[in-house]
Amino acid sequence: MPDYRRYFVAGGSYFFTVVTDRRRPFLCEPLARTLLRAALRECLARWPFRLDAIVLLPDHFHAIWTLPASDASYSRRLGWLKKEFTKRWLARGGKDRRVSPSRSRRGNHGVWQRRFWEHSIRDEQDFERHLDYIHYNPVKHGLVRSPRDWPYSSFRRWVKLGVYSAE
Repeated sequence: MPDYRRYFVAGGSYFFTVVTDRRRPFLCEPLARTLLRAALRECLARWPFRLDAIVLLPDHFHAIWTLPASDASYSRRLGWLKKEFTKRWLARGGKDRRVSPSRSRRGNHGVWQRRFWEHSIRDEQDFERHLDYIHYNPVKHGLVRSPRDWPYSSFRRWVKLGVYSAE
């Protein structure tokens, strides 16, 4: 069995990739966006952090979070976010995929991949590189020609802050 190791830095900034089960493309549907936004807001209220950047694509999302100085519990936050979204998604008629008997016994549903990918941001240059990656991701996946054309992204906020040109 793999030995997954996570690097925890209290007060650190982290880049995340969270993927739907079998890359099923439903995250940009109105119901999914509404439920994910609500769960994210509740997560922020329960365990504060700064949501620096985010992009939502049909089958995954990327985000950069910065945690409070004394806190490194990003796994708790992401686990809760995925669990709450799943409960609400299924309660509102959203579909899940059939899972293996072992996953079913553990209460897992076929909405999200079991794990997520994270990267601890090392410095300002690393932050900027991941910020660019997030905002260019819809272009990379052929969904739009320019980051400004993708509606489910924090790109416009960073344009207002003067980090990016609108073009």
